[in-house]
Amino acid sequence: MSSLPNARQGHQPRRAGYWLQFALTAAVCLFMTAPVVLSVLAGLTNNIFIGLASGLTTRWLGEVWALYRGTIFLSLGIALACLACTLVLGVPAAYYMALRRGRLTRLVEELLMLPVAVPGLATALGLILLYGGWAALRTSWVFILIGHVLFTLPFMVRAVLAVLSAIDVRTLEDAAASLGASRLQRFFGVVLPNCRQGILAGALMVVTLSVGEFNLTWMLHTPTTQTLPVGLADSYASMRLEIGSAYTIVFFLMIIPLLVLMQALSAAGARARKHRAPMPDAAGEATSIAAPAAQLNAETRHA
Repeated sequence: MSSLPNARQGHQPRRAGYWLQFALTAAVCLFMTAPVVLSVLAGLTNNIFIGLASGLTTRWLGEVWALYRGTIFLSLGIALACLACTLVLGVPAAYYMALRRGRLTRLVEELLMLPVAVPGLATALGLILLYGGWAALRTSWVFILIGHVLFTLPFMVRAVLAVLSAIDVRTLEDAAASLGASRLQRFFGVVLPNCRQGILAGALMVVTLSVGEFNLTWMLHTPTTQTLPVGLADSYASMRLEIGSAYTIVFFLMIIPLLVLMQALSAAGARARKHRAPMPDAAGEATSIAAPAAQLNAETRHA
């Protein structure tokens, strides 16, 4: 009986701490979302200086679509092309570095992070000095794509490398190789299915960073290769504030569905891994790990 008052006394500080954390989280969320909400409302009002009293309208959204729809499609195309390039370059690079952890691979990993540490304007200036003399490339959206790949590739490599290091990819390699699987069979049939979560996490970062990248893109773009963030800055600088705010709404309408879709894919992958059959004990561990490779080997022999 004497322990009940103590339990109640111990419960009160925890409850107070919970509400304090809740209030702090709500305040941070409000601080971060209030500017976004105000910008969205400004894009839906007839006159930003009068406010909501001037009435709501979608006319500014129509003007943004008429003036800047090309930037929207270009940004989506560059983001998807950037994702494809980082998948082709980043996943094999992470696979190689996970297999051969040494001073050289760690040096390469650190060098890959340089475009993130260096300001985007400096990276863009370096690209212009190297390739700006090629007129066809300089005026093409491919020039912006090169800059985006340089900037986002480290995020794909780090995300995939973290997963490959956690699952001990060398053990997977050895088990699959012992059953006769070739390097390509081991990569596509064993390694890739086990690092899906890292690929999805990297894809989420690559797409969002590519769509929202401004500094590097502003330096590399031309009047015919404006992307979404550059068009947003242009609309705020040269148009009415209502048009700039409506452009912000278009930006959110484009980026939020992408975020939701990738988060859903990531959550589905996590649930699939959670409900997967449990690993056997140490005696049968190598057989279970190498099962995909064994299946691939059998299919190859039958072919």
